[in-house]
Amino acid sequence: MYEPNVVGDWHEYDEHAGLRVRVHRLEAAEPPRGRDDAAAGLTYFSVRVTVENRGARHYGIHLEDGQIDVRVGPDGEGAFIDWRNSQFIEGFDVYPLRRATAVIYAAAPEAALTHVDVQVQLRVEEEWADRRLWTGGIGVLESTPASAPTAAGQGSLAHQVSAFLRDQTEPGTA
Repeated sequence: MYEPNVVGDWHEYDEHAGLRVRVHRLEAAEPPRGRDDAAAGLTYFSVRVTVENRGARHYGIHLEDGQIDVRVGPDGEGAFIDWRNSQFIEGFDVYPLRRATAVIYAAAPEAALTHVDVQVQLRVEEEWADRRLWTGGIGVLESTPASAPTAAGQGSLAHQVSAFLRDQTEPGTA
């Protein structure tokens, strides 16, 4: 079964030696040129898509509107993508050991930001590469660091470590 990449993971394209892409820096952020009126009542966030060339030859790449799809929440509803504030990669030659990054600004209901899926379909040398999916979330709703382990189950390693550390810091435990 195909599993999506986690936000921050690199994905390499077999058909283009040395070319890889990742979705990263998914974070709450206000757009640089102001909010779009259509996003009234929504929470803005940004995500970066970086294409890196670790191969021996250069590749001409395109990553424009329509090649990035952002879905939020458990039902996968489409996020509002602010095309005016986003920065795309339009016909750029990525030479060996170089990178190019697109910055996408989107908005969605705050409660849906704990689950964000970003699908990218890169165009390389006028050919469409396979679509790839990254999944992650924004901790916008987390008010304290203690709320982070609640996502893990009672028997998970993270929960066990948290309980152990909490027990070690309480007075009277040895």
